Amino acid sequence: MLKVDIQKARISIDGRFITEGSVLAGTIQATVPEINVRLEVESPSNPATVAKALRAAENGCYAIQSLRNPTPVNTTVTLNGAAFDLGAAT
Repeated sequence: MLKVDIQKARISIDGRFITEGSVLAGTIQATVPEINVRLEVESPSNPATVAKALRAAENGCYAIQSLRNPTPVNTTVTLNGAAFDLGAAT
């Protein structure tokens, strides 16, 4: 475990979200072309040690890693208690 004295940290996250197409036409598509993270840290610790700790935190963050590395998403649907195939429902 890294010992780093972080006296203050502030994070802000924003992103661009785009929705195109039509729900009625079945062409709706949502995308997130970018996410911006701004991290402000105050620490008396050695900058190299702070950087190492911040890299470790980012590398261990499930949310960031699932966005950076394509993650398979498996969806199972039931309708009225029975298995339901979204592709077959038209």
